[in-house]
Amino acid sequence: MKMEMIFSGFGGQGALTIGKFIAQAAMDEGKHVSWMPSYGPEMRGGTANVFTVVADDPIASPLVDNPHLLVALNQPSLDKFGDSVLQNGLIIVNSDMCPNVVKREGVEYVIVPLNTLAAEIGSMKILNMLCIGIIIAKTGLIKYETIETALKAYMGNKDMKLLEMNLKAIKDGMSFS
Repeated sequence: MKMEMIFSGFGGQGALTIGKFIAQAAMDEGKHVSWMPSYGPEMRGGTANVFTVVADDPIASPLVDNPHLLVALNQPSLDKFGDSVLQNGLIIVNSDMCPNVVKREGVEYVIVPLNTLAAEIGSMKILNMLCIGIIIAKTGLIKYETIETALKAYMGNKDMKLLEMNLKAIKDGMSFS
């Protein structure tokens, strides 16, 4: 098994964090991973992205040209990477920030109002965790329990309310399977 992914959005939306937690959880499950972010001047409102690869065998290159999975948190991300997704791939789209979704035949789409759902849960900071839940449900790439353990280790006892919102967001995202 090898899954190549691109997570992309405006700086601050959490695209890099999606890739980081997917890579961490996969590594915790004994898989090989790579995580290569791109966030130069994009951090101030442009499109930031990360290439994440998870595989059973060692990974030769962290570069991703044709992903199996794309998470597009904004329209520029969808425009930039949407056409590169492989046939039978998956594109997760934030419909609140991507008003122009042109669906390709042979590619599965999960179109979700991520900004709206994150606000309903209580914080825009958890938008990325909704995506992780969708990824868990749609791909089975990692287990919920592994990401829960990784989040708890990362956050410690700093902000229990935010931790609970993150875990709720992952579970809510899993309902979009």
